[in-house]
Amino acid sequence: RYFLVGSNHAETKYRVLKIDRTEPKDLVVIDDRHVYTQQEVRELLGRLDLGNRTKMGQKGSSGLFRAVSAFGVVGFVRFLEGYYIVLITKRRKMADIGGHAIYKIEDTNMIYIPNDSVRISHPDETRYLRIFQNVDLSSNFYFSYSYDLSHSLQYNLTVLRMPLEMLKSETTQTRQESFDIFEDEGLITQGGNGVFGISSEPYMKYVWNGELLDIIKNTVHRDWLLYIIHGFCGQSKLLIYGRPVYVTLIARRSSKFAGTRFLKRGANCEGDVANEVETEQILCDASVMSFTAGSYSSYVQVRGSVPLYWSQDISTMMPKPPITLDQADPFAHVAALHFDQMLQRFGSPIIVLNLVKEREKRKHERILSEELVAAVTYLNQFLPPEHTIIYIPWDMAKYTKSKLCNVLDRLNVIAESVVKKTGFFVNRPDSYCSILRPDEKWNELGGCVIPTGRLQTGVLRTNCVDCLDRTNTAQFMVGKCALAYQLYSLGLIDKPNLQFDTDAVRLFEELYEDHGDTLSLQYGGSQLVHRVKTYRKIAPWTQHSKDIMQTLSRYYSNAFSDADRQDSINLFLGVFHPTEGKPHLWELPTDFYLHHKNTMRLLPTRRSYTYWWTPEVIKHLPLPYDEVICAANLKKLVVKKFHKYEEEIDIHNEFFRPYELSSFDDTFCLAMTSSARDFMPKTVGIDPSPFTVRKPDETGKSVLGNKSNREEAVLQRKTAASAPPPPSEEAVSSSSEDDSGTDREEEGSMSQRSTPVKMTDAGDSAKVTENVVQPMKEVYGINLSDGLSEDDLSIYLRFVQLGQSQHKQDKSSQQFCSRCPDGVIK
Repeated sequence: RYFLVGSNHAETKYRVLKIDRTEPKDLVVIDDRHVYTQQEVRELLGRLDLGNRTKMGQKGSSGLFRAVSAFGVVGFVRFLEGYYIVLITKRRKMADIGGHAIYKIEDTNMIYIPNDSVRISHPDETRYLRIFQNVDLSSNFYFSYSYDLSHSLQYNLTVLRMPLEMLKSETTQTRQESFDIFEDEGLITQGGNGVFGISSEPYMKYVWNGELLDIIKNTVHRDWLLYIIHGFCGQSKLLIYGRPVYVTLIARRSSKFAGTRFLKRGANCEGDVANEVETEQILCDASVMSFTAGSYSSYVQVRGSVPLYWSQDISTMMPKPPITLDQADPFAHVAALHFDQMLQRFGSPIIVLNLVKEREKRKHERILSEELVAAVTYLNQFLPPEHTIIYIPWDMAKYTKSKLCNVLDRLNVIAESVVKKTGFFVNRPDSYCSILRPDEKWNELGGCVIPTGRLQTGVLRTNCVDCLDRTNTAQFMVGKCALAYQLYSLGLIDKPNLQFDTDAVRLFEELYEDHGDTLSLQYGGSQLVHRVKTYRKIAPWTQHSKDIMQTLSRYYSNAFSDADRQDSINLFLGVFHPTEGKPHLWELPTDFYLHHKNTMRLLPTRRSYTYWWTPEVIKHLPLPYDEVICAANLKKLVVKKFHKYEEEIDIHNEFFRPYELSSFDDTFCLAMTSSARDFMPKTVGIDPSPFTVRKPDETGKSVLGNKSNREEAVLQRKTAASAPPPPSEEAVSSSSEDDSGTDREEEGSMSQRSTPVKMTDAGDSAKVTENVVQPMKEVYGINLSDGLSEDDLSIYLRFVQLGQSQHKQDKSSQQFCSRCPDGVIK
């Protein structure tokens, strides 16, 4: 047997799974459902070790040995022989939401379960294994032990606030053994000693290992089931005068109709579209961690292929193969299924931003635009007027070529109207900031206002042809607009506006660029070709050569490697199951039949062409049906009561891990990207606010940000901490106006080597007096006999960081004093 021993973080509670290795093709997993202490599990393993030795009492030949240490089970898979178990052997912390850690899978291990003695070998097994392992689990797969990544923050926190009495009565009837904890904090009951943990079923559309866990789902304890998502996760720290605010971006890629660029286009017969990604930006005040006491805000938007039956023929080897509509769909059947799903998950309004070209000499992208307009117009006839799908067509490519208009300005107008219609989620009532500093835009905001805060109702769905470059820029502009409202709602800025070239927007832009690059690599085979800087027309000239390389990389990937990647995705997601006596995966001429179920069998029920929505969904609009308190949703929840002193719900121990030996440099909150360290210019004496517009020539990234090597980054941080401060902004600007290059270089090196002022350094103060105080006398007529010595004044000015060591005697006094901060001399 294999014994799988799992523990909690503190290693005080253990569970054991027994996996039988004598079955050649079946999987036998036994969960004894007992929770062991550390002492009990040691005794159990000791007895097993002793009982399985070849000779009793012989220490040399152990009966039990450790095969592998892991952080979680991805799942179990079988091809043509026995089962394999897939384990996570390396992980890296990527984000933290309310004390819940989100990890990225760094490495995995596949172990064949049956013994060699019972193994029945098959010649094609190794080929299937190779195809399965072609899905690189170490690239952009994420999991969390205690936070449900498949749902939005709004859903998770709405579930937490559901009335507990109603939950108890509903769940105890349906599930006898409700043995689970979801959140690290719950709601304290009237008795004072009980805390409820609430668990919800994951949203399977965004879970990528659902098929791998399916076989053990009903036989093992829920804590063994670790659901993983695929996409992107990044977190950065925005420091607002020392107050830490975490900006998190999570992208969930749909596991339905998933695949690569030219092989998966449009939608399947169930309304799932290709390249569908839900992007959520979460803002939280990191000074308070818990969900119940902290301030959290989130905004969700979606991208996905045009929901029609369409494809592109790649056999022609053209960079842009012709677009063809595969099936006539006069009643917009596929689009109806797709928008019904969206209304159920997000509520109304559904806003479609279509960036596909409208005017072309030869019809190419326009085919999709015309068909999508017809579909939305048809579906809107039957919806109530207040919940109709809002369609915004905008030919972004045409606007980009025009010299008269600014693309991002136009996108900003669209973004404002979109965010006003959908609103956003925040778990706090409106802060007094909106009363003390009212803004007319705030009162026009949509969404749903509830006593505990605001809910986002409806969603923006953006698409171009590929949903890569244009879509990412449009989503960034909408996200930037929503970020301003989120910061305003938490009382961190006084107007819901953010400008470009501020540290906050640079940090947010970099998050979105990483997000776009990652999604583009997964679907298109290369990084983004057109970025935000391209549309701002400030991209450096070297960017053009990079763009050409990315285009070539994308073309190569689409032509040569996408077919293999598509096969591996189909095998990993369980779309294709290898079966003895049936054609192999590599023998199929197409995977069309695997993704379109209606081609293999007739669907039992046919939806109405006019009442195309689910009745319960329409009843609760504009609220999303998934978040409404109703019997169907309550059945998805499990509640467990805990004692308030149990370690499982002790968020302090969970987050700070006092029982572990750790170093500061390995702490996640120090290692993450920070606006102050990585984006703020390195000149001292400027405004430290992340909302101040910086000059374009000021560097946005520090040396740290460009280093990929972690050890070097840590070393540099330590060196930077002990190094003297760099020269001030005034110093740099004043020295670079009239002086020659050599003088500038000498002065720059001198000022960077200079040490803090010594109070007793007579020579230094005399020099300062000569350079600074004399012009003061001339211009302002300061009487230095009023109890303020020249030495005192010079030291005071030095500490105010006017950068006087850079100033020459031949500078005019007017020039120098115009740079003094107002009020220093007064």
